[in-house]
Amino acid sequence: MSITDYTTLSRQQGLTREMQMIANNIANAATSGYRQQGVVFSEYIRQTDEAGSVAMSAAHVRQTSYAQGTVTRTGDPFDLAIEGDGFFLVQAPQGERLTRAGAFAVSAAGELVTPDGYTVLDAGGAPVFVPSGSGEIAVAQDGTISADGAPVGQVGVVQPFDQASLIREGGVLFRADDGFEPVPDPKVLQGFVESSNVNPILQIARMIEVQRAYEAGQNFLQREDERVRDTIKAMIK
Repeated sequence: MSITDYTTLSRQQGLTREMQMIANNIANAATSGYRQQGVVFSEYIRQTDEAGSVAMSAAHVRQTSYAQGTVTRTGDPFDLAIEGDGFFLVQAPQGERLTRAGAFAVSAAGELVTPDGYTVLDAGGAPVFVPSGSGEIAVAQDGTISADGAPVGQVGVVQPFDQASLIREGGVLFRADDGFEPVPDPKVLQGFVESSNVNPILQIARMIEVQRAYEAGQNFLQREDERVRDTIKAMIK
C-alpha cells in the first residue's frame, strides 16, 4: 500500500470516529444534562528516507462542550438545574462522579437519588436525605433543602479544578481525577431540568459534511487503485 493510501485511510478513520460522535450526540439530544461531544483532528508529520516528509491525520482526542443547555420548567420539587458553572455530586458504584442531570427523586430509604439510583451527595461527600413524610419541600439557590421551612440538607454543587481533564463515563457522568471544590455561589433552580446542549440541526448539517468528505476520500482511493492497475497493465504489455 502506498503512502497516499495510508494518508487517505488515516483521514477516513478520523471521519468515521467523528460520524460516530455526531450520531451519539443526535441520539442524546433529548437526554437531560447531556454534554455534546466532538473530535479534534491532529496532524502527524514524519520525514522520509528521500529527504521529504509525509503527513497523516488522526482524531483520537474527544472534545466536550460544557455550554449551558436550555433550562425547562417541570414543576417537580426534586427536579433541579444549575444555572452557570458547577456540577451535582453523586455517588456511583465506581466512586464520586459529577453530573449536570438533575432529575432526582427520593428513594425508599429517604435518600435523594438519580434515575439510575445513585445517591446525591452534599459538598462534603455525605448523602442527602429527605425525611419521610416531609411536608412542602423547598430548595434554595445555594442548594439547601428545607422541609416545612426547616433545613434538612444541602445538595452539593462542585467545580473541577481542571474542567478540560474531565473523563466522561456513560452519558451524563464525569470523573474528575484532578479533584474538585465547592462552587462558592451556586445558582440552583428548583422545579427545572437542564436539557442537552446538543443542537440537532447543526449536528445533522455536520453529519452531511462528514459523509460527503468520506465519500470524496473513498472516490480518491478508487481512482488511485485504477491508476495503479492501469500502470501495471501498461508495464506488462
